[in-house]
Amino acid sequence: MSNLRTIDLQLIDKLVDFVRGRGYVLDFSDATFSTFFAADLDIDIDDATYADDGGSKGKRLKCLLRKVDDRTAIRVLQALWEYRSEHLLRSGADDPVKNAEAIHLSLLRRLGGHAGAAQGPQEAPKPAFDTSKLAALSAEMLRLTDLGPQERGYAFEAFLKSLFDAYGLKAREPFRSRGEQIDGSFELANETYLVEAKWQQVITGAAELHAFHGKVLEKAAWARGVFISYAGFTADGLHAFGRGKRVICMDGLDINDTLSRQLPLDAVLDRKVRRAAETGIPFLPVRDLFP
Repeated sequence: MSNLRTIDLQLIDKLVDFVRGRGYVLDFSDATFSTFFAADLDIDIDDATYADDGGSKGKRLKCLLRKVDDRTAIRVLQALWEYRSEHLLRSGADDPVKNAEAIHLSLLRRLGGHAGAAQGPQEAPKPAFDTSKLAALSAEMLRLTDLGPQERGYAFEAFLKSLFDAYGLKAREPFRSRGEQIDGSFELANETYLVEAKWQQVITGAAELHAFHGKVLEKAAWARGVFISYAGFTADGLHAFGRGKRVICMDGLDINDTLSRQLPLDAVLDRKVRRAAETGIPFLPVRDLFP
């Protein structure tokens, strides 16, 4: 049995049932629905096992997702998401479901997976979004604006640790290494990331980026860095910093978009890392990565 709850199945229904009405799944006919599951997932969706609640495509899908293990449920959701995305691309239509990708990623997270990792080893299920905790984090970040500069800097570091911990990223508080300050660290996909956190009025430029990158290079070869500047980064600074570095960047708007849109932070960071690996660009806004 999967760890999907009734509310999760309702969200899945919302994602796949937007073409013609209840009981439909995307634009599948009965025949193409059966073929899709057989060819892409090696599953006989027409088996009587999945007809406990009725024979419609939507009911069979939800029955299957309840009965299979988490790893299989992840495979099914990933395959349906890819088909859904291709369907929208072909049709040229806007996504009719607000924050659809955030919903999809939250479902994968609950099942112990994430985008691109459906075939990996099964992990322990992660908690679904705690909207009250996300609201509290958003309120806490807003309160930081009322603090003085020095107090705000320390409070921002503590806020980031709470943010990382909320998503199970094993955050570590600031520490010193041979006289230099590191504002914390966290783990993502078994990789260690060092953190530089700045909340200041001046937008971050190239000098600070190069200084942090130098700290990262002095650590183990597998260490990476995340530079978080609440005010953001100058275009000239990012250009001068260059491409192909071991540092990715986030700004305050990225954090706000992550919280307000209920995007999993680990998925946001994972996508930033992937785009940086593909393009060499250290900073791409969340709203560009998750349109």
